[in-house]
Amino acid sequence: MPPSKERTSIEVRAERAVLAAVRLPDSTYDPADPFGELKALAEQAGAVVVGELEQRLSRPQAGTYMGKGKVEELKALCEALGATTIIFDHELSPAQISSIERTTERKVLDRSELILDIFASRATTYEAKLQVELAQLEYTYPRLRAMWDHLERIVGTGGIGGVGTRGPGEQQLEIDRRLVQRRRLELERELKQVQERKRRAVRQRNAERFTVGLVGYTNAGKSTLFNTLTEGGAYADDRVFATLMTRTRAWDLGGGLEVMLSDTVGFVRDLPHRLIASFRATLEEATHADVLIVVLDVADSACELQYQTVMKTLDDLDEQTAKAEDASDWSPPTRVLVLNKIDRLKDNRELLVWQQRLPDAIPLCALPATSEEPRPGQQRLIQRVRRLAQGDTHTMTLRIELSNDRAIHLIETQGEVLEREYEHGTVAIRANLSDRILRQLRALGVRTPDAGNAVRAGWKGR
Repeated sequence: MPPSKERTSIEVRAERAVLAAVRLPDSTYDPADPFGELKALAEQAGAVVVGELEQRLSRPQAGTYMGKGKVEELKALCEALGATTIIFDHELSPAQISSIERTTERKVLDRSELILDIFASRATTYEAKLQVELAQLEYTYPRLRAMWDHLERIVGTGGIGGVGTRGPGEQQLEIDRRLVQRRRLELERELKQVQERKRRAVRQRNAERFTVGLVGYTNAGKSTLFNTLTEGGAYADDRVFATLMTRTRAWDLGGGLEVMLSDTVGFVRDLPHRLIASFRATLEEATHADVLIVVLDVADSACELQYQTVMKTLDDLDEQTAKAEDASDWSPPTRVLVLNKIDRLKDNRELLVWQQRLPDAIPLCALPATSEEPRPGQQRLIQRVRRLAQGDTHTMTLRIELSNDRAIHLIETQGEVLEREYEHGTVAIRANLSDRILRQLRALGVRTPDAGNAVRAGWKGR
């Protein structure tokens, strides 16, 4: 079975697959379940996992990543189990994929291709489809020669020949590359337009309302918590990458205080860099939120690895955003760690370790509360976010044009008005105002002072 016939698609639906990995000294994986995450990814892509094979090396082999003897063992395992696909828990080069396919006579996918296939099957919105197609093109573009069947027809020694000696395969390669490049430019242009519209909407909403983002590893329970807190109807399922689009809903914290809560795409270790880049705008909610609720599945054996992955991803996003934004207008969101799925723990020892390490973390179960099972952790989370949303309260006097009825209504309904003075089409309102209200007033065009200086100087807006 020629390997080139198998490389016409990266889909693995209903295919029998063997998982393979090389464990290097600096490899990141869960020792308790080395293939657990890759198996979950493969099964979500539709593959039937029938076997596993790993090798420990000090460094990968240049030609086949695995040792040549291990590749032969991999071929024998596939033949014994009737597997047609091999999935590696690494990113392989086109030459490595081609070499392994020639030896094993099986289709070989790396981790990045598998994740791209899952994202393609989950994408439902126009933006998500554009993002996935762009990421796939950028990943497969340098792999054209290794992947496609018609490229076998290249002629000339070493693929090099004089004028008039180039075969149809080489000509087809050039045509395909031009087509890919043209489509990539089209996708980038369309995606830029969509993302610019979304970015403006996100910034306007964040300026007007206090915003909270749910972030965390894939399948940590973010969408379940989102639905519990907002009744937002986000798709929630016990599988990886159940959410590929950002959904935002109002979250009522009680006492007339309402914030905007966003559910975001889950993180995963070794996520393809091109996918991170194309999904940057999807994470715009996270980079510009006032507060980030970091959801960690403490019932997962790999929770430490997942925690490190999420925190590193958030740090990288903060660094990228800080470079792109005016430092005076942006500061990193406040992070609140939630220890989710405590109802699945066999005992509390693991939870106590996390609480001792991170005393401010909030243990909870994201499922809706019932009369039989109240969820005190959810109330603690609401109280924490409420304190952050309200901020400190300051006494100040602001002079506002009477035509700015939205600003006046905001102060009257959500602040504590102490006195008013009307003069020449304006009103001077002395009131106790929280940081949250001051942010909203600034978004409505009202000049507000630095809160500390305002209290000391008894500042009046002009």
